[in-house]
Amino acid sequence: MITKKMIRTIDELQAIQRLATKCEVDVAFHNLDSSIIIDAKSYIGMYALNFKEPILIVCEDVKFHQDISSIGETVIE
Repeated sequence: MITKKMIRTIDELQAIQRLATKCEVDVAFHNLDSSIIIDAKSYIGMYALNFKEPILIVCEDVKFHQDISSIGETVIE
């Protein structure tokens, strides 16, 4: 599954990262063209992304996507 989000604050980013660390499967952040892929459980790695653009949050855990639904702004195309 992929959720596209605008993350506007450090608090939003940290909330997603905390949930990612509790997730039993991999969670990744991608930029829009997937040229940058970051392990969402890596606090330092997250700062390689440009948060002025939406990011793609990739995870196969449906509950994780439900848990992050209220964090940041979900972008629907």
